[in-house]
Amino acid sequence: AGTAKNWRAYRERFVERQRIAAGLAFWRTHERWLGDAEARFGVPPEVVLGIVGVETFYGRVMGSFRVIDTLATLAFDFPTGRRDRSGFFRSELEEFFVWCARDGTDPVSVLGSYAGAMGLPQFMPSSLNRFAIDLDGDGRVDLAGGGADAVGSVARYLAEFGWKAGMPTHFAATPPAAAEDLALLREKDILPTFSAAQMRERGVGLDEEAQAHAGPLAFVELENGGAPPSHFAGTANFYAITRYNWSSYYAMTVIELARSLKAAWAATAAAPNKA
Repeated sequence: AGTAKNWRAYRERFVERQRIAAGLAFWRTHERWLGDAEARFGVPPEVVLGIVGVETFYGRVMGSFRVIDTLATLAFDFPTGRRDRSGFFRSELEEFFVWCARDGTDPVSVLGSYAGAMGLPQFMPSSLNRFAIDLDGDGRVDLAGGGADAVGSVARYLAEFGWKAGMPTHFAATPPAAAEDLALLREKDILPTFSAAQMRERGVGLDEEAQAHAGPLAFVELENGGAPPSHFAGTANFYAITRYNWSSYYAMTVIELARSLKAAWAATAAAPNKA
């Protein structure tokens, strides 16, 4: 509390050498499935990998809590002093039992995060039931040990929330000088609301590519501690990533990790003997 957010520090936690190396290894192992997921859902491999990398370090950190315990505790003994979300977790507990019954899984055996998220993509039970797919066709959905199913499920999730193939996630933007314009733009936060023309009318600086963008944009501001904030114009694809985690810092970190992975993958492909 009272500590300013710092986008650059947040980024450095995830966009770093070891995570990029692990992402490349995961890409090599699951290249076929990443390609299949892109063909089916339009989500590029690096974006899927960006999410899996931020969520679980490609399976290294998937949580060590019994999911049945965490969901039951949050459903019936939610911590005081916070906005009560016990109803949400009761629903997730029900979804968890539905999944276990359908999958033939012992509910006591499943491990996950302190909030009940599971597997490589850290799906809550409701997301697992709604979005998880058997991409490799082996007859069951495995998000914990099956990289193929995790890849396909993340791509499907983003597609269901509006991901558009070929659309950029964001554009560079400079903030308006007038305080009232800045306040109006900030009010909508990550929700794409303004056309490029409307942003320019409010004093936002956009490059030619951003000005030509036909869809709505969100004015995204990321604080940098005591330094000036960073600003972007987020597209519908930026917003789709925030449906995974409702944070502009999270979404931009996924995007930056994805960008680094794509560059590293291209460099490896260009010089395979040096990989």
